[in-house]
Amino acid sequence: MRAVVARVTEASVTVDGTVVGALDGPGLLVLLGVHRDDPGRGDEPVTTMARKLHELRILGPGERSDGEWVREASCADTGAGLLVVSQFTLYGETRRGRRPSWSAAAPGEAAERVVDAVVEALRARGATVATGTFGADMAVASVNDGPFTVLVEV
Repeated sequence: MRAVVARVTEASVTVDGTVVGALDGPGLLVLLGVHRDDPGRGDEPVTTMARKLHELRILGPGERSDGEWVREASCADTGAGLLVVSQFTLYGETRRGRRPSWSAAAPGEAAERVVDAVVEALRARGATVATGTFGADMAVASVNDGPFTVLVEV
């Protein structure tokens, strides 16, 4: 599983002219790709990805939920939300030719189950999570803060 994670001041996903998911303030935009081998790996990669995303300390200075001021905060520390958008193109292979190959990406139904499981694992940890619509033609809008973008793999 692979995620491109951007620290944002705002982000939203629109499908057919309707906003289907948005952050109410600063947080993380997570573009989540599922590898073809991920569905057979069990629950461990799902819980690991959820933990990493929720505890990733890239939000900058802020106040934790217990009132302590921290230099590098996470969504777990501050209660900031995450907008999770499925992104099979993160497994596009471009080493040869001019047309990407998507063979490393998980098939749609399997990928959707894994993305849903990560979202549910985040929510089980107490995270506020908005999502896109799996398989839809989504317009993703964001204002990158920093800019600050990292790659997370499990």
